[in-house]
Amino acid sequence: MNLKALIIEDEEASRLTLRNYLKEYCPFVEILGEASNIKEGYDLIQKHQPNLVFLDIEMPFGNAFDLLDQFNEVPFETIFVTAYSNYAIQAINLSSCAYLLKPVDIDELIDAVKKVREHLQQQSNIKKANILLENLSIENKQLKKIVLPTMEGFDVVQLKDVVHLQANDNLTDFHLLGGRKKTVCKTLKFYEHTLSDFDFVRVHKSHIINMNYVDAYQKGKVGEIKLSTNQIIPLSINRKDAFMKKFSL
Repeated sequence: MNLKALIIEDEEASRLTLRNYLKEYCPFVEILGEASNIKEGYDLIQKHQPNLVFLDIEMPFGNAFDLLDQFNEVPFETIFVTAYSNYAIQAINLSSCAYLLKPVDIDELIDAVKKVREHLQQQSNIKKANILLENLSIENKQLKKIVLPTMEGFDVVQLKDVVHLQANDNLTDFHLLGGRKKTVCKTLKFYEHTLSDFDFVRVHKSHIINMNYVDAYQKGKVGEIKLSTNQIIPLSINRKDAFMKKFSL
């Protein structure tokens, strides 16, 4: 899995060194932004929602622990990068993933990032397993959630929020309530079978719809299905019967 990271460090030279090391030795780490103090760092965290933060300890406007104290539950992994070894015990007590002293050793950096990646992957697998168990425990096949594998990792969405699916080459675009869209690393055919026991019907070679959002159907050479979100979906002739059966027609 890829990691989305921030660098919060007041020394520009140190930020540059770390950024270059990560680019060369940890290419799966995407640097979303950099900050030179904890005020900027907090704003970047709120904006980008990273899963990893490289964090210097002594900075303007407070130290790293002042930043972490602003979160009831720290929502990201932390790798401390600092010249102050006397903070090591405090960092460990905060359950940081790693504590790296400057100048950063490349092998230690690679090892620290690897551990973060493995830990997040384990959390990801646990979350997926919990969703599976939750779905399997639901009576009458009322599936509640679905895991969508994306290029960046995965997203969990409520199935009731999925309006329709659209083929995008070998990928699938999930169109959600509120105009949101998620591009998923699986084909439309995969979801045709996966969702066949629920209120989803393939109505076109490029479209699967959630029947709960159907507002109207317009006959024609190529029929048109109007969804309650004001989207118009074409209905293929060879899929018309399956669509009509859902309405007992």
